[in-house]
Amino acid sequence: MFQGLTFDPVELPPAAEALRREVREFLRGALAELPPEQRAESWTGFNPEFSRKIGAQGWIGMVWPKRYGGQERSSLERYVVLEECLAAGAPVSAHWVADRQSGPLLLRYGTEAQRTAILPRIARGECYFCIGMSEPDSGSDLASIRTKAVATDGGFIVNGTKVWTSHAHHCDYMILFCRTGEPGADRHGGVSQLLIDLQQPGIKVRPIINLAGDHHFNEVVFQDHFVPEGNVIGALGDGWRQLMNELAYERSGPERFLSSFVLVTELVRKIGPHPSEREAIVLGRLIAHLNTLRGLSLSVAGMLQAGRMPDVEAAVVKDVGTLCEQEVPEIARSLVPCEPDPASPDPFVVSLARVMSHAPSFSLRGGTREILRNLIARGLGLR
Repeated sequence: MFQGLTFDPVELPPAAEALRREVREFLRGALAELPPEQRAESWTGFNPEFSRKIGAQGWIGMVWPKRYGGQERSSLERYVVLEECLAAGAPVSAHWVADRQSGPLLLRYGTEAQRTAILPRIARGECYFCIGMSEPDSGSDLASIRTKAVATDGGFIVNGTKVWTSHAHHCDYMILFCRTGEPGADRHGGVSQLLIDLQQPGIKVRPIINLAGDHHFNEVVFQDHFVPEGNVIGALGDGWRQLMNELAYERSGPERFLSSFVLVTELVRKIGPHPSEREAIVLGRLIAHLNTLRGLSLSVAGMLQAGRMPDVEAAVVKDVGTLCEQEVPEIARSLVPCEPDPASPDPFVVSLARVMSHAPSFSLRGGTREILRNLIARGLGLR
């Protein structure tokens, strides 16, 4: 039976707009010396010093209870902080995953010991997480994972490999998705999530250099790594349900359509206040697309604020958002013909080079287009 999607419009409250002005003023000073090539990295820019500054403002974990270092502010106020950071090209990657999904996962499913030990450090911008989902030869089919955690006295012994693990070489913890039992008929049983201290023995982090020459990705190999039983997150064997909730946080945010926003800004500056008719039409269409995506993403933020888990709606935002993002560099080149050059003194050319080299990955991270569309079809009752 067909089941429709619901994206109710959300209007930001006055407190959120007041916060926007505060955040914008802070970023104007904090990023004054950040060069264009670093701004164009968007939310993949790793800068612990900046994360600590954001933490000191109370803008990490800001919706969490105060006893865990949060501010008990709304999801809509948090959304404003994310928007402003992305629009300014702030280097937020150090705390991004922990704030976006690892912290909320621990808040919902973690033990009290896990929460009190880790969440306040995340909120201060001092504790960084990476994602332990993808594996070699598995693509986005997370149900096919082979990393195993075998029960032993006092915990588990983990063996296996995770791949495309962004910034694992900088991070303190990983939330590992692994097999702890038999899969069952639907392949989704027998999986769990474990809290991994990356500084402990039995873990090797190997760099993966991408085509742009950057080291964001890693391969993380577990060889007889011991995990204490107190590091199980949630219920043993309930990992698939927890994972789907976590992915709703990962897929729905404004980073799914604002990764290339710095290039949009530089394109508008390059064209100037008197665009040609064609330039005005193309830019107008692009801005309309971005504004529509913002409305969808903001609606998901409203659902999260209401305590819902909009995993299907989040998948829609991610799929449509990355389609738009990947078009931005081609649109930019069609309006301002030039060759991308990361060494250029022109901020537009530098931003173009950065976004062009990374745009192919936009539709991979957070789940491939095919996986997302399968999820959406199931959610709509179409398969």
